[in-house]
Amino acid sequence: MKVPAFANEPFLDFSIPANREAMASAVATLSSRAPVHHPLVIGGEEVDTMERIESHNPCRTEQLLGTVASAGSDLADKALDAAWAAFEGWAALPAESRARALLRAAAAMRRRRVELAALEVLEAAKTWPEADADVCEAIDFIEYYARVAVELDGDVPTGPWPGEDNVTRYIPLGAGVILPPWNFPLAILTGMALGPVAAGNTVVMKPAPETPLVGWALMEVLREAGLPAGVVNYVPGGDIEVGEHLVTHPQTRFISFTGSAEVGKHVYELGARVGPGQRWLKRVVTEMGGKDAIIVDETADLDAAAEGVVASAFGFQGQKCSACSRLIAVDAIHDALLEKVVARTSALRVGDAADPSTNVAALISKAQHDKVLSYISVGRSEGKVVAGGEAGDPAGYFVQPTVVAGLSGDARLAREEVFGPVLAVIRASSWGVALRIANDTEYGLTGGVYSRRRDRLDEARRSFQVGNLYLNRKCTGALVGVQPFGGFNLSGTDVKTGCPDYLRAFLQMKTVTERF
Repeated sequence: MKVPAFANEPFLDFSIPANREAMASAVATLSSRAPVHHPLVIGGEEVDTMERIESHNPCRTEQLLGTVASAGSDLADKALDAAWAAFEGWAALPAESRARALLRAAAAMRRRRVELAALEVLEAAKTWPEADADVCEAIDFIEYYARVAVELDGDVPTGPWPGEDNVTRYIPLGAGVILPPWNFPLAILTGMALGPVAAGNTVVMKPAPETPLVGWALMEVLREAGLPAGVVNYVPGGDIEVGEHLVTHPQTRFISFTGSAEVGKHVYELGARVGPGQRWLKRVVTEMGGKDAIIVDETADLDAAAEGVVASAFGFQGQKCSACSRLIAVDAIHDALLEKVVARTSALRVGDAADPSTNVAALISKAQHDKVLSYISVGRSEGKVVAGGEAGDPAGYFVQPTVVAGLSGDARLAREEVFGPVLAVIRASSWGVALRIANDTEYGLTGGVYSRRRDRLDEARRSFQVGNLYLNRKCTGALVGVQPFGGFNLSGTDVKTGCPDYLRAFLQMKTVTERF
């Protein structure tokens, strides 16, 4: 297979009038078509049900965007059966044949990128740049994993032995379950589903109930690409009746989950159990969020630090597992840095994601909205709200970007994942204390350091216990193939996405020895 070397998909420049017009037109067109309805897809066949999952616009909650069919355990079983039925044929294909199918999917997604980004604007309340970046990352995952699948298809290097032929190869696991989040509704969903598929597996995909229309759009892309029936099955449904049922099913070979630590631990525990008739230990891959910190010392460029902190804390309303949730500033520059952070935060424009001038849009749901406001209330009791702190337009799930200062390292707001536009600011007496505070968490996903001292940057490389460490830049925005992404401790199993190791997580090694 002769294809160009992998390159990350470039972002759209919305200062170009043609791009702005295309995005505005796509948002308007999708809005005019609402509400739509989509069925399940099991073994390539569309299956409708009486039960429905509704999808509303978080910025204008009265707008029903559409509905999708909701499966029960019986249809979940049929989807798993369909995945196994497709597995043998899909796994038997040469890796290049599977890769070609994925590359066709990437091309189809690229042709529809503005439409897909507009759908995320409406269903996930992503601002224009965030929505476009999400689609670009989805394309990147497909393109990258297609190439890696071919690279991993050969023999694994081993030593020779006289009189014998020894061959070691990777083989796929089987049929698995994909439980994606709503916050990167296309990128993470695509990577979680098509990484295992590129490696020769088949999947049952239960999209997040907050963003099922984006999940359906992925199925349309795969259909256009000619992916064989049953390789990917689309089964929206309840967390218990479909999610837990598939996690505990004895025919589930692997589970891939992205979401909160609370749910991730539950999935990990359930996946470890061996049920009646089960012939394997399930492979469980989890990514479970973080309480990410950026440290700023007295030598740092404070303007650059403030810009990076605010971008990391409030991009997509702070609803990123990589978001900066804690700012740890050494005493000498704490007040000056806080002033800059507050000024930048207060300048952010809160509004409808459909408006290209919006910086911070609505949260994904009422539950998330209420949770964030409750944490702001906690912050008022533990520190001082110095920016934001209030709900926004009641037409949607808006919360002002909020900065809470005067917190101790062991405050609830400094330790618990909020997953919203709330930044906890902690004063540290020294660099060493700041690093200790940063590491004093059960999570270990992303972190950042702003400093001009080489010895401190080197110490952070060694001692800052996170899976992705960023020095003198924001702590969000990992690129596929450039910054493998995944965290330590209760941030997950550290199966890095966007690198060859991710596909290896859905493969097993087989050695064949023949004596001459």
